[in-house]
Amino acid sequence: MRDSRRPETEALTVRGFWRRSSYSGAQEGACVEVAGLGGSVGVRDSKNPGSAYLTLSGGAFAGLLFHLKHGDPDL
Repeated sequence: MRDSRRPETEALTVRGFWRRSSYSGAQEGACVEVAGLGGSVGVRDSKNPGSAYLTLSGGAFAGLLFHLKHGDPDL
């Protein structure tokens, strides 16, 4: 059986839609990358770009960013 996620991941990687925060600096192993996926946002580990990624709605991603920026201890 074919993995339906794989072609999308490869296309995004080849086309360069994944981006890393400018705050990541030279710490290549300690960050995540994000990509717009139509109406959702993909989030993946920058150390392992070929593996699976998390898909969040735009609202869920905005909520995640809000909590991260405000140091929410419940995350």
